[in-house]
Amino acid sequence: MVTGSRGTAGASNLGCLISLLVFVAALYYGVSIGELYWRQYQLLDEMRTQARLAPTLPDPVIRRRLLTKAEELELPTAARSFRITRGGNPRQIIIETQYRDSVNLFLMHRAFVFRPRAAEPL
Repeated sequence: MVTGSRGTAGASNLGCLISLLVFVAALYYGVSIGELYWRQYQLLDEMRTQARLAPTLPDPVIRRRLLTKAEELELPTAARSFRITRGGNPRQIIIETQYRDSVNLFLMHRAFVFRPRAAEPL
């Protein structure tokens, strides 16, 4: 025998709607914030690539390539102040920068500080 209650049908639809709303909000915020981290990862990848190529490249060439990548990614101006250091024991190259990037979302403004750093032996 099938028995049912008339009040539960609306409740299950409301629960589904709330779950869907939470999912869409998480997706909206996650994609926007994830974009910042994705751009930082792309810059870090380029920094690591240039650090691996450093034994055959002078610093001005490395800096120019990194500036081109930062402009391509549309990073803030502060991200374009790369510090390239060669030396140490054992000899290595260190490429680093620091910048602040922010995201403006519905009901939220958040700033993130990124400090990408790449080091490779020479």
